[in-house]
Amino acid sequence: MAQRSASKPKRQASTTRRPHTHGKSRCLRILRQLSAYIDDELSTNICQEIRQHLGACPNCETFVMSLRQTVSLCRHSPAPTLSTADRALMREKILKTASSR
Repeated sequence: MAQRSASKPKRQASTTRRPHTHGKSRCLRILRQLSAYIDDELSTNICQEIRQHLGACPNCETFVMSLRQTVSLCRHSPAPTLSTADRALMREKILKTASSR
């Protein structure tokens, strides 16, 4: 796992819109890795590639900032309490979905 320094400042969104000069397939490849990137689960080389992309792509930069905020809110919010019936229903749906794959 690559660890980013805790003292490293977080990237701020640019107020100047830069042109989106690369194809959507590059963004999709980066977006598929963002959750692991935020959780520091990627190699240093991949993290560097993602940071370079974020610096050049305002759409992905905005998305990753939003994802970081969402993750932070989820981590600091209490988990909802589910009734026994709701837990059973959820388990049934998960098992049904898993078995259909």
